[in-house]
Amino acid sequence: MDDAATNDLSFATTSHRAGSRASFVQRCYQYLVFYGLLAAFGASSLVWSLTAALLYLLLPRRLGEPLGQFMIMGGCRYFVWLMQLSGIIECDLAALDRLRRQQSLVIIPNHPTLLDAVLVISRLPHIVCTTKARLLRNPFLGGSARLAGFIRNDRPTRLVRDGIRQVRAGRQLLIFPEGTRTSGAIVDQFKGGFALIAKRAGAPVQTVFIESNSRFLGKNWPLSRKPEFPLLYRVRLGPTLPVDGEIHEFVRLLHHSYQSELGGAAS
Repeated sequence: MDDAATNDLSFATTSHRAGSRASFVQRCYQYLVFYGLLAAFGASSLVWSLTAALLYLLLPRRLGEPLGQFMIMGGCRYFVWLMQLSGIIECDLAALDRLRRQQSLVIIPNHPTLLDAVLVISRLPHIVCTTKARLLRNPFLGGSARLAGFIRNDRPTRLVRDGIRQVRAGRQLLIFPEGTRTSGAIVDQFKGGFALIAKRAGAPVQTVFIESNSRFLGKNWPLSRKPEFPLLYRVRLGPTLPVDGEIHEFVRLLHHSYQSELGGAAS
């Protein structure tokens, strides 16, 4: 092997090692930043949740709920902004801004990951979310969720009653029609509670499609399992639909439309 070939090989080896080190450093930065931001978000959530728990006891519902909803939106928006600023995620959430001034709306996104609610709530200041009962007992989230009027989803009768009350009061109700995060490849079967609430409240359903390049924090993805960064998210609005006719048929057809829409986007 002549000297030129030897030099070329040495340069290529050195460049590969430098690239590997740079890639390793970048991955370390991304993981540290992401989990650091999660920790900071958790700490700030705890502080506000404890404050909100006190306000929940002191303020009347007509004052406490709008304040709680606005504060949760602000916290989610700040968290998303920090993640975008750090380069950890890239989001296209602009479509949601078209809903900001709309009242009495049932918003039904698909639910691929735990970040879905954060992304949607970050753009909408007057939104109420359905949530698991255990989250209302969580010190990091419970106080703020109760103050904002979030609705526990383990009691169907109460879920429907409180959902109707919030929608008739002009609020937007965020409810994931799958009931939990997607476990299949596209979208799981829909539960009918959202349609019953919308029909009885006389409000339309707003279809929302969430797309991502990763199933990070999806079903069976533990928080400790590292994703590839940046995480990419896009939210699209589908049609706004009145709930006419028989509820089960409406839900069946809507589920089919989500499968077609999201299946086509994934292909």
